[in-house]
Amino acid sequence: MVKHLPQAVKHLLTLRNPEVWPSPPLGRLHNVFNRTLKEAKERNAEDGWLVLSTCTLLTTNRPSSLGHLYRFVARDDPSSAESRKSLAEVVYKAALMREAALKSVIFVGVPRTILSLTGLKDSLEEDVYAALRHTSIREATPQTIEATVARGQALWNSIYQPHALKLYNKLGDLHPDFIKFIIQAYGTVLSPLPRGDLEQGNLTRALGSVVGIATLRAEGRVGPQLTSHVFGLLKARNEEKLNDEDKYLSSDEGTEWVIRTVDEIIDAVTSEDASLAKGKL
Repeated sequence: MVKHLPQAVKHLLTLRNPEVWPSPPLGRLHNVFNRTLKEAKERNAEDGWLVLSTCTLLTTNRPSSLGHLYRFVARDDPSSAESRKSLAEVVYKAALMREAALKSVIFVGVPRTILSLTGLKDSLEEDVYAALRHTSIREATPQTIEATVARGQALWNSIYQPHALKLYNKLGDLHPDFIKFIIQAYGTVLSPLPRGDLEQGNLTRALGSVVGIATLRAEGRVGPQLTSHVFGLLKARNEEKLNDEDKYLSSDEGTEWVIRTVDEIIDAVTSEDASLAKGKL
């Protein structure tokens, strides 16, 4: 059993900036939150704003910022625990953030998702955490796998038509297991859960595309994938029984607003990155 890292290896792990980025100053963070939330309220898109904000902060690797975002939406005064809103409202927002962060794993991977979910969980009050779901509903079993794959294939088709089959085959050519993994991941994680609003924190088809846009825009240099999920949001307007927010988000104007708002948050939280990275070299 290996109990300790060799000193040389331990030293190497301190290089190349292994630590997560710190949260930007609270004043700047709250300023961009206030400004962009005001725009979201004018558009009846508060859930979309919370989803894109969560995913942008996660992707820019600011785990502590998820806690600041939670306190911002959970309290009338983020600095005052006594100003917290009703338990039902706060649990709704926490569940939405947690589900958005989980879906982000599809686009930016496990490590950042772990760090940001930890940052969120650490900020939750005991009664809020206790009110969140604690039993998995996504475990693959012989009884559920067919429905999961069908759900994933349906979402794939919804996002990528009329090129769904061509892209399916193209990714299958890269590795025979790759496309199967993606379809199962879409069905398990990215697609809306079958019970709709009865499922705590469930994200609609449109909000799932907002997750994709926010993470890929914040990640950068993945233009083809970002473009695909922008089309995915625009195509969400064709879903049945859209609520008013989803109608807006999937409109031309709404999709543009999502991208511009993600950019605004990115600019606010990353403005000091270059100087901080230089100082750590």
